[in-house]
Amino acid sequence: MQSRIQQMFQASIETKQKAMQVLPEPIEHASFLMVNALLSEGKILSCGNGGSAGDAQHFSSELLNRFERERPALPALALTTDSSTITSIANDYSYEEVFSKQIRALGQEGDVLLAISTSGNSANVVQAIHAAHDRGMHVVALTGRDGGAMAGILLPTDVEVRVPSKVTARIQEVHLVVIHSLCDLIDRQLFGSED
Repeated sequence: MQSRIQQMFQASIETKQKAMQVLPEPIEHASFLMVNALLSEGKILSCGNGGSAGDAQHFSSELLNRFERERPALPALALTTDSSTITSIANDYSYEEVFSKQIRALGQEGDVLLAISTSGNSANVVQAIHAAHDRGMHVVALTGRDGGAMAGILLPTDVEVRVPSKVTARIQEVHLVVIHSLCDLIDRQLFGSED
């Protein structure tokens, strides 16, 4: 069992090393989009399913509350947390619309959508991206594998951060590093370095 655990650690390390070579530029660009939105009194909406829903909530809580330093709260909202809204939309319309209907109500031009899907094929996240574009929002997409359907609908002004892996667990592990990197870069750009 310990050998199996070591194999999982090694696989995670190897995926992160590959990601470290290819993801700094898109992560940096994603942080610029988010900082520009926040400086223009915009907000960041986030969404995903399952573990990606947890990541969306993790990101929004670290912006709204704090990441690693004391600073003013930043406007961020996870679209995965309101069970009454999600279940009513799923019941009255379809599960594919649980995020897009919220974006059409809450999203404004200049806001950013953080859209998370390890496969890039989550139908409700794809619909969320379409809704964000309709509202004049930018999109930061966290994906894996080949980027899926999400990669094909992004605009040139959007950013895709695609983890170089086909394994869901490894993609999710890197997504967490990406989220923490974004939080750090946002704080540094808005509030300066603490070094």
